[in-house]
Amino acid sequence: MKHHHIDGTANLAGLFTLSLRWVIGWTYFSAFWRRLILENKLIPEEAGYIGEKSNHFLPNALGIKPIIEYLVSNPEALQTSMVIFTIIEAIVGLFIILGLFTRLMSIGVFFLALGILLGSGWIGTTCLDEWQIGVLGIASGFTLFLSGSGAYSLDKYIMDRPYIFTSRIWFRWLGSGTLPIKSPQTKILIMSVFIFGLTLFTNQYFHGGVFGTLHNKSVKPKIEISNIRQEGSDLTFQLFRVEGADVYGSFLIRIEILDKNNEVVKFIGQDKLARFPNDRIHNHYVAKIKPGKHSLVIPLGAKADVSIDMGEILLKDGYYLKLTDISGTVWTAKIKASTAEV
Repeated sequence: MKHHHIDGTANLAGLFTLSLRWVIGWTYFSAFWRRLILENKLIPEEAGYIGEKSNHFLPNALGIKPIIEYLVSNPEALQTSMVIFTIIEAIVGLFIILGLFTRLMSIGVFFLALGILLGSGWIGTTCLDEWQIGVLGIASGFTLFLSGSGAYSLDKYIMDRPYIFTSRIWFRWLGSGTLPIKSPQTKILIMSVFIFGLTLFTNQYFHGGVFGTLHNKSVKPKIEISNIRQEGSDLTFQLFRVEGADVYGSFLIRIEILDKNNEVVKFIGQDKLARFPNDRIHNHYVAKIKPGKHSLVIPLGAKADVSIDMGEILLKDGYYLKLTDISGTVWTAKIKASTAEV
């Protein structure tokens, strides 16, 4: 029975990318290893739940924000997607390490990395971490698709044996061997220009890294205040944390209502915020605003409607809401008297 061998050039190309294949494979397989073997991070009620990390991506994701928002608004769908995503990472990573169906798995690497880039490319407190992981993963996936696997791979092992399917053209597209592509220089150039262009575009979009002013949205917290309204004696407003480090929350230590003369008419301090009633916080996503040991904790990506009792205080034009973070950062929003509901 005739069987197909990897020719010398293809074998060398696959051999040259051996270390890249192993490292890329482990970066994806290790995600499964961390989440299920070393710890179980797929349980929504447990600390470190991977779904909450996905919520951190939401505020500044590029192109896939509606998908992320749907998932973090629907906890069951989010957990299912996290399980599926983890299984895909495990399969792709393991098969890449083993060099089995290398080209098919390299497509998986490409799109997994693209998802990381679009979702979390803006996150990174020191070296633009997630952006680098994303763009390097995309380039690596494309490179592994071109090279396939050579020595020290299961693709080569089965191609060196009398299995008839290895002589089919589909196996060279999905496994390894000489890539059946005409005019490769032009096609590789076009794809390389696309990847490089995507790299420059996302570097500029997320971080201003090509021209203009550099910025990093992971350095300090930013909270957006909206939908301020008064319902009876309650003042309700929406908080959405859109910037700051993803590994810890913003710690709110003061909520104040001030009049047009900057006189405080309502004050809630650190101790009361640490005991803030949960029934006065309506969270929208899996990342939740909640009272902590010394403050009101606002994780990255969390959005909630917060209500405070104004008692007999009547809102007037010129009043405004002031929030103070433990870092000293302050956020304000004007309160219009028309927000009161009769």
